[in-house]
Amino acid sequence: MSRTTLIVNPYASGVTEERVRAVEERLRPAQTLLTERRGHATELARSAAGDALYVFGGDGVLNEALNGLERDVPLGVIPGGHTNVLARALGLPRDPVQAAARIGHSQRRISVGRVNGRRFAFASGIGVDAEAVRQMETVQRAREGRRPNDLQYARTVIARLLKGYEPMLEIDGLGRAAILFVSNDAIYTYAGALPLRFSADARFELGLDAAAPVRVTKGLLARVVPRLIAGSGLAPIRGVLSAHDLDRLEVTCDRPLPLQADGEDLGDVTESVFEAERSAITVLTG
Repeated sequence: MSRTTLIVNPYASGVTEERVRAVEERLRPAQTLLTERRGHATELARSAAGDALYVFGGDGVLNEALNGLERDVPLGVIPGGHTNVLARALGLPRDPVQAAARIGHSQRRISVGRVNGRRFAFASGIGVDAEAVRQMETVQRAREGRRPNDLQYARTVIARLLKGYEPMLEIDGLGRAAILFVSNDAIYTYAGALPLRFSADARFELGLDAAAPVRVTKGLLARVVPRLIAGSGLAPIRGVLSAHDLDRLEVTCDRPLPLQADGEDLGDVTESVFEAERSAITVLTG
């Protein structure tokens, strides 16, 4: 890559000035651009010049950059956040300097998802995960000025699941469900070192997969949790609606419900349209 742009989120938990300098030493970007506010990476990616775009930060800034890409230029992911789902799902080292040293040796063409016009790289959902994002990221992080850790996320999700969920979504072609997980890859997210797979057959090179429990009860959780720990996903399992390699999925909610994409709070929705952009972007891998 002769001319590249590096976008950095200086506020990400794994980003330091020293690491930025080390990443620059390995990538030799023509320009390094720092984000200054929420949504800024979308603007920077839209106007970025060069033969490739590298993004150093967490999944949030990557999602923003993904939504700013208007040219078919390769995207390089340098993990600088807390969870780094996309980077880890692509098999990159968690250390940003090591990732920068390896990245670009090969390329991979992947699909991306889109929900109500917003692109996402690995996952989107309506229900418990979106509620946890709302509580942990939008509310608690804004109040305390720091990102909650994985244990806090896990406690929040478990507490909500144990209360149960009744059907409140109408999923076109599938039926009534309580919550919805839409995957662009088998790995939906991570709980520490454990990759959580709700749709084990999902692949970056295919369309979207969906898993939607009809209702959430303690009995369902007793069947689901061992499968998640084993990496088997939620399909096929009694009480869970599922679909594989979709181009489009339409959902209507009984009332406004939180929607998330790549861990970003997209507000409350009553209707959502999920679409697959097949073979949409090139990602640089090791």
